[in-house]
Amino acid sequence: MLTVRQYGRGAGAVVRVRAPGRTGQESRSPGRAAGPSVVGMTDIESITLDVADPEAAARFLADAFDLGEDRLKVRAAAEPSEGFRGFTLALTVPQPADVDSFVASAVAAGAAVLKPAAKSLWGYGAVVQAPDGAIWKLATSAKKDTGPATRRIEEFVLLIGVADFAATKRYYVDRGFAVAKGFGRVYAEFAAGTGAVKLALYRRRALAKDLGVAPEGGGSHRLTVNGGGPEAFTDPDGFRWAPAGAREAEGRETDAREAGGRAAA
Repeated sequence: MLTVRQYGRGAGAVVRVRAPGRTGQESRSPGRAAGPSVVGMTDIESITLDVADPEAAARFLADAFDLGEDRLKVRAAAEPSEGFRGFTLALTVPQPADVDSFVASAVAAGAAVLKPAAKSLWGYGAVVQAPDGAIWKLATSAKKDTGPATRRIEEFVLLIGVADFAATKRYYVDRGFAVAKGFGRVYAEFAAGTGAVKLALYRRRALAKDLGVAPEGGGSHRLTVNGGGPEAFTDPDGFRWAPAGAREAEGRETDAREAGGRAAA
């Protein structure tokens, strides 16, 4: 049985899910514990997705990807959003068999396939869309399997589609993010500590094409990035950042206030 926990109530509630027999801190690889988390000031500790049905979304994420509650959260929110939300959540895995395994579990949990698994110049990958609307990319640089699928996740990446690549890259560099890899004025990824979610930038139209969707979209991104420093901020493309741990702390404070109110009554 999945363990589903809710922090707070109403539209701001955060729902976190834990698979049976797991603490939420493990890697996805069976029998292997996660290494120590080393998170720097600019690292992303976790991602929060805004969804209409937090419990259903949490169950999908556990059944499809089982990332662990340390890096992915969902909360109830209904801000208007149309078309492409301007990002994808990407899981880098060891080999094609792992891509196929995650695609199969995602589809079984209710995802739609946007791009079937296939070989490319860069390796092997597929794109699926979750019932909550978030787009997920599963990819590996390997073109051949070396064994059975392990379902091990090597990297968890937030890939943002940006309108002005140079300006957004400069914005993050000015905030202290260190560029780890880049391809001209098209793509850049930033350094991330062990256990942190990696941030990468891609031109919006190029990202939409890569994902198999139209580039047009508006309204809320329906995503909050937790980490990146001690202060909340919003980047040039409208992506909101909150200090790591702020949302969960807010939920605990809400619970405490409500409990106090009930006691007083």
